[in-house]
Amino acid sequence: MSDSETMRPATAAEAPGSAPALPGAALEIASGYAFTGPALELGALLWDGTCLPDAQIRIPLPMLNRHGLVAGATGTGKTKTLQLVAEQLSAHGVPVFLADVKGDLSGISAPGQPNDKVRGRAAEVHQEWTPAGFPAQFYALGGLGHGVPVRATVTSFGPVLLSKVLGLNQTQEQSLGLIFHYADTKGLELIDLKDLRAVVAFLTSDEGRAELKGIGGLSTATAGVILRSLTAFEAQGMAGFFGEPEFDTGEFLRTAEDGRGTVSVLELPAVQDKPQLFSTFLMWLLADLFHDLPEVGDADKPRLVFFFDEAHLLFDDASKAFLDSITRTVRLIRSKGVGVFFVTQTPKDVPSDVLAQLGNRVQHALRAFTPDDQKAMKATVKTFPNSAYDLEELLTGLGTGEAVVTVLSEKGAPTPVAATRLRAPESLMGPVDAGALDGAVRASPLYGRYAQAVDRESAYEKLGAAKATGAKGPEEMKEQTRPKAAPKAGQEPSVVEQVVGSGMFKSLARSVGTQIGREITRSLFGTARRRR
Repeated sequence: MSDSETMRPATAAEAPGSAPALPGAALEIASGYAFTGPALELGALLWDGTCLPDAQIRIPLPMLNRHGLVAGATGTGKTKTLQLVAEQLSAHGVPVFLADVKGDLSGISAPGQPNDKVRGRAAEVHQEWTPAGFPAQFYALGGLGHGVPVRATVTSFGPVLLSKVLGLNQTQEQSLGLIFHYADTKGLELIDLKDLRAVVAFLTSDEGRAELKGIGGLSTATAGVILRSLTAFEAQGMAGFFGEPEFDTGEFLRTAEDGRGTVSVLELPAVQDKPQLFSTFLMWLLADLFHDLPEVGDADKPRLVFFFDEAHLLFDDASKAFLDSITRTVRLIRSKGVGVFFVTQTPKDVPSDVLAQLGNRVQHALRAFTPDDQKAMKATVKTFPNSAYDLEELLTGLGTGEAVVTVLSEKGAPTPVAATRLRAPESLMGPVDAGALDGAVRASPLYGRYAQAVDRESAYEKLGAAKATGAKGPEEMKEQTRPKAAPKAGQEPSVVEQVVGSGMFKSLARSVGTQIGREITRSLFGTARRRR
């Protein structure tokens, strides 16, 4: 249905099914979604148990960077909602990032299969359904899965996020931050976990114990906890997430040759039993994007929309400092043109300070079988604007593929709450064949860039070399190995020549492993900006 049809004035009754023939309350709701600019089509209004296909429920494209929430009980259709929105964003030239927790979103790259159920849904909501696949790139954390490996260095991940992954308490997190500070100032590159372990072991050795005394020190007990946590982490097969080549999150901003936005699908089933890892890693991706993207303000469309599935895992057992950092990142990244949608079971899974920033809401059915369920239901209803519906009754009666929707209008005001029968995705609703997926990954231009891990000289090797030469630490090792620049005859070397010829300068030039290259660029999460 065209915009002009949606926006006709309701001056007189027309033929049955036309917009002006809608009931008064339904017409008032529908008018709140009659946008003039480009918008994503979600579905048709539900009123008094009837689907009204002439009343289309939509989201204005420029408002997708105002963030959102997709919530609902298991099996209510959240994943299909993600797919529906991602398809239309791609069609509008907007890149999309999808966290594929269950392993069934690879189908977005292939045309959907028509069947009676799809045809029936399309007819109900007046959708011109055409099977279509969308340009996609597939990734896997550390190569655990079919996709192009996504890795981060320990340095760029930073102490705050790493503490979350390792399950450290606040005191241990502060000590880890001190360790990172030391490595930064001494030019000890923390590339992978063995680098971090080497630095911790050195700082608790007879040679290194004095290194941190002036700035707080590192207790043997705390160092032991950190080392044991690292060992357990590696024993679970997680070491591969940290290393090089480090992934450039700018790859997520790609568009296809035909102008459609690329859908980046991060495969996560292999780490489903490591919820802290994948949720924290997703936060690193978002924080890294925040670093690199320039301010754009309010644009005609988002630069990227990021879907954060199983969002409750990010917030479970999170420290106040960590939650504050998430809140600031979500608030500030909007001006970089990035929209973030959290996907979880109930709004109460998301802290109130974060929830307040989510302007677009798609709430699928909730269950109210227990007192806790009923409490969650009441809390969910309170998060919606005043409504013409009895939301407590409605939210327990919605069918699969139906949801309660409220979004931000083109003027930034909340739209009326609308019960909606959602459209069907046009791509395959399920995973593609594993062989086809592997073929697509290996054919990707990114495969050659990121597939093979690299292990260059870093803290582990430098500290090992220092021990082998009898040096008492990185500073003494530098003195022993620093090349002596030959001055010109009868002339002392200049200060510039001395600096340029030093090992410290060469280390600075080849890595962001120095105080200037790393520490002063640490972000809200303590992550380090990388030089592109």
